[in-house]
Amino acid sequence: MLSPSDYLEQNAVSLSRGLREKEYTVEDLTISAISRAEAINPIINAIVTENYEKALTQAKYIDKNPKLLEASALAGFPFLIKDLSTVKGLPATFGSRLFKEHIAKKSSRIVESYLKAGLNIFGLTNTPEFGLTLTTEPVANGVTKNPWNTAYSTGGSSGGAAAAVAAGILPVAHATDGGGSIRIPASCCGLFGLKPSRGLTCIENDLTGSWAGMSVGHVVSQTVQDSAAFLDLITLKNAHLFPIPKNTGPFLSQIEAGSARLKIGLQLKHPFDLPIDPDCLEALDLSAKQCETLGHTVEEISTPLEYEPVVSAMSKLINTFIYRRVNNRLSELNLNLEDAQVENSTRIMAKLGSRVTAEDFIAAKDHIFNAELRLREFHKSYDLILSPVLAKTPAKLGWLDMNSDDMKNYTNSFRTYSGFTSIYNGTGQPSMSVPMKHSSKGLPIGVMFTGKWGSDLTLLQLAHELEQVNPWQRFTTPS
Repeated sequence: MLSPSDYLEQNAVSLSRGLREKEYTVEDLTISAISRAEAINPIINAIVTENYEKALTQAKYIDKNPKLLEASALAGFPFLIKDLSTVKGLPATFGSRLFKEHIAKKSSRIVESYLKAGLNIFGLTNTPEFGLTLTTEPVANGVTKNPWNTAYSTGGSSGGAAAAVAAGILPVAHATDGGGSIRIPASCCGLFGLKPSRGLTCIENDLTGSWAGMSVGHVVSQTVQDSAAFLDLITLKNAHLFPIPKNTGPFLSQIEAGSARLKIGLQLKHPFDLPIDPDCLEALDLSAKQCETLGHTVEEISTPLEYEPVVSAMSKLINTFIYRRVNNRLSELNLNLEDAQVENSTRIMAKLGSRVTAEDFIAAKDHIFNAELRLREFHKSYDLILSPVLAKTPAKLGWLDMNSDDMKNYTNSFRTYSGFTSIYNGTGQPSMSVPMKHSSKGLPIGVMFTGKWGSDLTLLQLAHELEQVNPWQRFTTPS
């Protein structure tokens, strides 16, 4: 049997090992996850679609057919998918009222990889509409609350996943990152979150589905070990749509080897010359000192390139993809954009996307590619960039409202809160949030490390080192 305390104290790798050593069954493990969800989710609203009965049926089936556990080292593990990736036969709302009662006809490619690995999906997690903002408070599915303090945001857009993991419903959950959506909620909820290199992992078969490679999927997790293990499940063997980095996997078996001594550039200034909260700077200072204690070199650097034109170019692409997603659905429903039930900022982005010309699109792509080349040169001098994840500690719920009547204020608030993460979605580099400290209000704060394209193993090895010298509290119980 598996007691509630045993379930909470272990990560996914350890729990999966217990399955194979017959300490408990897949059904026991699944019941543990669902029981925790039933106790906690009414408080935080992390899970928006329950698949509990089917997951329990699948668990019993696996127990009767133990060869199914041979699919991967994590086969049989109960798992949650973010409601931006589809699971065949389950609702797929994408956080939008436009997709109310919509049922997925097929699974996303990353979900197919998880299913092939034998994971047991027991629900879907909350996300802002189409993953378009830094907090998780969609009209369609309600507000997700931070388990550390339920008056505060989880971050976004993988806020439901981060809340579920931080509250101990499970130790790791699927997430996606198109502008910081793994790293930001990981920071806000005290978790580890790696955005993998573009091309390393499976994505959809079209550019819209991956925002032209700017959006990638992986997980948020309580431990670095779990992140490495789940990265092994989705790492490609052959290139798909984009070049594949030199395969440095499997990752799990190599994270304890320790990273080489690294030269790290410390970025202390906001890319848009805006203020950074003292708590965030303190976390940065603590992280730099820990890296130096580990034998790495840390030097202050200026902003490695001009962010404004790159972020503007990325926005043109994203607006185009949002317009296509929204317009296709409007055609299915025979609606126009003005009458559609979408949030204000989504409507504005779709309108802007409708005006992007082919020339605009190509110019934006060229600008982003040039930024990628400039950062490639930068990394000849520095292995990693150390910066804040966010310029502020976790925001209060309601502070960033996609339905605001004052979109200028919404945009300004967005910029003052963020600014560091999204550029690396454009350039395709791996980037991670590592828990570092708690604010004066008791809220988690992460720091961000970013490496050259293909340096995912280096980041994981450094994160593992930091986890050993500064172990973080893995979860909390909200009240």
